[in-house]
Amino acid sequence: MQERNNMRLKGKIAIVTGSGSGFGEGIAKTFAREGATIVVNDVNTVGGQRVTSEITATGGTASFFEADVTSASEVQALTDHAVSTHGGLDVLVNNAGVAHKRKSMLEVSEDELDRILAVNVKGLFHTANAAIPVMRKGGGGAIVNIASTAAVRPRPGLTWYNASKGAVTTLTKSMAVELAEDQIRVNAVNPVAGETPLLPTFLGEDTPENREAFRQTVPLGRFSTPQDVANAVLFLASDEASLITGVCMEIDGGRCI
Repeated sequence: MQERNNMRLKGKIAIVTGSGSGFGEGIAKTFAREGATIVVNDVNTVGGQRVTSEITATGGTASFFEADVTSASEVQALTDHAVSTHGGLDVLVNNAGVAHKRKSMLEVSEDELDRILAVNVKGLFHTANAAIPVMRKGGGGAIVNIASTAAVRPRPGLTWYNASKGAVTTLTKSMAVELAEDQIRVNAVNPVAGETPLLPTFLGEDTPENREAFRQTVPLGRFSTPQDVANAVLFLASDEASLITGVCMEIDGGRCI
């Protein structure tokens, strides 16, 4: 990895949950290029180890830690790993997320709902409880939550997923106010659907026709990419955003307008 004097996260230690693929992979690799030490986290060991190897192969610093964000003990172990292996924690990206297949809200099972809330909402409860004490001890930090356009422009067929992401945006604002005195900034990004493993879930059926129909709802005319999302998260995590907290930024090509 080519060294640059203006690396925006140089010296920072970051955990990126769900970074074995999709948006999380893009965020982890972008952070590494910008000088951060990365803890790649995922329940998918193969994906997580692949991303970690690809970061280190290009000169970045990263380690992989398998942990399920729905487990308090595993999330605590993840945070302990960042501290014991890399020396602390400056940035937390809550990217891990799941959805239900696009369908009537009355067809979503209780088990599906429980899983969505456990990952998308309770996961933030666990990471906050583990990470905030470390950030307080270190004098501050930055948390970026990956929410969704579903939180601000909810559409039929994803009602319970929409609700979980609405909780994320409200949590982001409340956390930002409560943690400001600790110099811990909390922001979120709301991506439009992108080329990630969740895309078929959002479309219901991943067909060229459904892709084109969705694409036409985006004024800029395309899906999001992991790099689009990573660029926004990078800014919010960096010192360039030192006065920005409680913001939920749409990365959506204008879809939410």
